[in-house]
Amino acid sequence: MIKARVTVTLKHGVLDPQGKAIEHALSGLGFDGVDSVRQGKVFDLEIEGSDKAKAEADLKAMCDKLLANTVIENYSVALI
Repeated sequence: MIKARVTVTLKHGVLDPQGKAIEHALSGLGFDGVDSVRQGKVFDLEIEGSDKAKAEADLKAMCDKLLANTVIENYSVALI
């Protein structure tokens, strides 16, 4: 079994209203000095098999087809 973590974040320059809301809420809670909050998604997956190269290729295909909107999001894949 291969375990992987996919992290999806908005590309720089893409408006992040949820990140701005979090930034504002942190300020309201007294956490001053927090700037430029960007939110994202994390997916933890388990893939059957032991071929790490195939798993990584499959994970990238999953990201391109479903997990990330590659027009506005970047992703990274890490085998853990």
